[in-house]
Amino acid sequence: WVLHMHVDGFRFDLASVLTRGPDGELLPNPPIVEQIAEDPALRDTKIIAEAWDAAGTYQVGTFPNERWSEWNGLFRDDARRFWKGEAGMLGRMATRLTGSADLYEKNEQTPLKSINFVTCHDGFTLRDLVSFSEKHNEANAEDNRDGENHNFSSNCGVEGPTQDERVNALRIRQQKNLLASLFLSQGIPMIAAGDEFGRSQQGNNNAYCQDNEISWVDWTLLAKHGELRAFVQKLIAFRKAHPSLRRTRFFKGMQEHQPEADILWLGKDGETPEWEEDLAVACLVNGKKEFTGAAQDDDHLLMVFNADSKNTSFVVPPAPGRAWTLAFTTHDREPAWLKRRSLLTAPPRSVTVFVSSP
Repeated sequence: WVLHMHVDGFRFDLASVLTRGPDGELLPNPPIVEQIAEDPALRDTKIIAEAWDAAGTYQVGTFPNERWSEWNGLFRDDARRFWKGEAGMLGRMATRLTGSADLYEKNEQTPLKSINFVTCHDGFTLRDLVSFSEKHNEANAEDNRDGENHNFSSNCGVEGPTQDERVNALRIRQQKNLLASLFLSQGIPMIAAGDEFGRSQQGNNNAYCQDNEISWVDWTLLAKHGELRAFVQKLIAFRKAHPSLRRTRFFKGMQEHQPEADILWLGKDGETPEWEEDLAVACLVNGKKEFTGAAQDDDHLLMVFNADSKNTSFVVPPAPGRAWTLAFTTHDREPAWLKRRSLLTAPPRSVTVFVSSP
């Protein structure tokens, strides 16, 4: 596959099974995992583990080989729960946005260890994630017993398809919020094919057995949901343009003998973030090359994540470079600046990004 078809990487399904010995025991240095990592033909390929298995082992953050990257299942769950509006998720979401140092800042590993995702080939599509609060697998002929029960999904007020314009607008915005969170996070972003234009499986979260319209890709959605596709293209271009979002080192914040921080967190109304209570946070990412590791200075970024159902205001420090300029927002209403641009009010359930060029 590598030498003749030029496949550039592999993701191993339920990879934790490869870490088990003859009697099912977990091995600290499983031979097959090491052999895959060290194989000369695979040296320059991407090797990715789904770091759990069907017998209950969960090794996200502990898969026993530094060469392997990991599907970050905690990123998926925490991002879903945060944008669903669950309390107590702000601190966890901030950890995922900054590369999951709780999982990977060890043994000189980098944020690139983390394969971040919100959806994949298993489970809900992105559109269904914001359209169904419950799985609908009746077509699978197992009385809806199959498939994952813990999806952390929200139907935005109506279960399934609706003609309610308000609900549909919120669903598009929530898809954008989840995608923006993914592309603004440290680590490697991964999206499921079709999520960029609103593919649906009609609420089926276990559609492997369906060779029909449930699992097929409906390419007419490219035109129908062109706005979402254009937004994903913008996210990709924005990420590629900003080394600040592709760091190979974890953030350190304010360090001794260092005049400025590489990241600054802002709570609502000028207060310190209440990590266990708040539903919104802003952060200022320093774009200087000594922080990003790039060849030249990047823009400074001001990113606001508001999962609350109401407006949220932040007291923003002066721009480190030129004045803050709006890069994009997921809301149809731009955020408001007050008091000579020191008070920023973010609209509900939105992601907003500003840049300050050097």
